[in-house]
Amino acid sequence: MNAKTDFIGNIVAEDFRTAAIFKRHGIDFCCKGGRTIEEACHNKKLDPERIYEELDALPGNEEASIDFSSWPPDLLADYIEKTHHRYVEEKTPVLQTFLDKLCKVHGERHPELFEINTLFNESAQDLAAHMKKEEFILFPFIRNMMNAKLSGTALPHPPFGTVENPVNMMQHEHTVEGERFRKIAEITDEYLPPDDACNTYKVAFAMLQDFENDLHKHIHLENNILFPQAIQLEKEFTVES
Repeated sequence: MNAKTDFIGNIVAEDFRTAAIFKRHGIDFCCKGGRTIEEACHNKKLDPERIYEELDALPGNEEASIDFSSWPPDLLADYIEKTHHRYVEEKTPVLQTFLDKLCKVHGERHPELFEINTLFNESAQDLAAHMKKEEFILFPFIRNMMNAKLSGTALPHPPFGTVENPVNMMQHEHTVEGERFRKIAEITDEYLPPDDACNTYKVAFAMLQDFENDLHKHIHLENNILFPQAIQLEKEFTVES
């Protein structure tokens, strides 16, 4: 890892512990991972040397995060679907119940809860559709490419032309979700419950923060690892033909 020249997405792909550093400084490592640290710091008027120092200060990586970049794309697609898609499906209805309750009980004193609830419900609806497009269109094609490569058979022509078309759509939708959760984080003062918050209030905000963190991992794995792998794999078939 060369922190001064590598893209942020590549740095996080090599060691996911670095994600906490970028998040702490408000640097997007998932949707905008295709930038250097210097470029990101210039936009936010931050000192890049501080980021470099914090990265260098990370302890030895004896218990390193899983090296997802070494996984074949079909295995990574399976992992994303069974880990992050399931997380969204399980946590969404719980959060919706909590946020509805907060609006009813605390909405008069904290009207910002209604905007948070609206934003999360929009996210829930869009993410559900987004994940189905991946599960029924993009991920099966990635698996078909790997099967064709391993078996030495021809790749069936996809109905969407090239894998870059659904990838571009998924990346755009990732950007929308990233912006939506940045807005939620802003409204909640980085998920800090107010002084009069009840336990449900505190749990809901903690769950929202966890949901955003999981979403960042989810988007990072796709934007910075899976999607580039899929595009490269498709190009291998083009060269062979």
